[in-house]
Amino acid sequence: MKQAVFALLVALSPASAQQIYDLILKGGHVIDPKNGRNERLDIAVSGDRIAKVAPHISGRLARKTVDVSDYYVTPGLIDIHTHFDVQGAPLNLDPDHNTLRFGVTTAVDAGSSGAKGFEAFKTKVIDNAEVRLLAFLNIVAAGMYGGKVEDDVNEMDVSAAVRMVKKYPETIVGIKTAHYQPADWEAVDRAVRAAEESNSVLMVDFHPKPGRGYEELILKHMKPGQIHTHFYGRLTPQLDENKRVQNYMWEARRRGILFDVGHGSGSFWFRIAVPAIQQGFLPDTISTDIHTSSIMLPRATQIGVMSKFLNIGMTLDQVIERSTYRPATVIRRADLGHLSEGSIADIAVIELERGKFAFLDSGHGKLTGDRNLRCAMTVRAGKVVWDADGLAAYEWKYVGPYSNYK
Repeated sequence: MKQAVFALLVALSPASAQQIYDLILKGGHVIDPKNGRNERLDIAVSGDRIAKVAPHISGRLARKTVDVSDYYVTPGLIDIHTHFDVQGAPLNLDPDHNTLRFGVTTAVDAGSSGAKGFEAFKTKVIDNAEVRLLAFLNIVAAGMYGGKVEDDVNEMDVSAAVRMVKKYPETIVGIKTAHYQPADWEAVDRAVRAAEESNSVLMVDFHPKPGRGYEELILKHMKPGQIHTHFYGRLTPQLDENKRVQNYMWEARRRGILFDVGHGSGSFWFRIAVPAIQQGFLPDTISTDIHTSSIMLPRATQIGVMSKFLNIGMTLDQVIERSTYRPATVIRRADLGHLSEGSIADIAVIELERGKFAFLDSGHGKLTGDRNLRCAMTVRAGKVVWDADGLAAYEWKYVGPYSNYK
């Protein structure tokens, strides 16, 4: 009844001659790094697009107005290192349940499938996900199925990988190499070739071996714009014996090598990240390497990993930028990760909690902090898909007859 009266008043008012929006998020503190916004603004959504961003948009112009004045409003978060090919390796997770409730509206599967299995992954998982699910294609055609195939150079068919990237450029953002154990450069060099020949991005997960060192990887084998993931991990020597960032790390950054977090269950250590960040060596992108192990004790969710960096010493602006527009540009999807008028309405509504919070790294070492980020609501393509605080819901006494049963 209350909604019907409201609709009638809108129809009879002068505002009825103006555009009626489907949703207005009102009064939130908007942080939108691409557009330089860091202030209280209203955001109006029509269909699946952001229609208007302004200091005040009348609630009379909306079918639904949501008060978000107690929250930060950001572009939908982007996690560029995930594992969601649930048809394949046992570590993979369901995409929607492990993204949208953490504010993630775009996730990139990091090499779970290769050229042999990607189309099945696309048909069965990607095409049915509500989250926007993109992918790095594994240089190993069989995909991420353990050492026997991941160490097999015969599975690393550059031509097959290039053909698959070119066939699905709207979904495959690049090439991934990971877990290769032989002490040679075959996996890295073939992945570099495949990325270059397909004009796509490269992500490298690297374990140093005698004769195959980390410095050589980032200075001689990788190219500008390519990504090393897990770079706060214990297997790659970013710090010297005095806990100083190695000179070659700074040199690689100057060359344009990109460094991604890729937290995971074994690749993020406070004893490395804290001194590196204190010295100004910040990540280019914040990501989770979310899978069945990392989501548990290390709690490697996107909003959780962002909270860790906030408590280490990065600013809220820096954390949000590296979880929205920066990863979008790194994967060459500049249409994502911002709240520009006309862009897709992917939005995260985030609460900054204050108190005493404990955070774990991959070794289950604890960092105690005073701030925690929590996703209160997620909007994906204009639709509210997560609403932990019931911000977009009506009180039960006003909604009239209703039922969850069909």
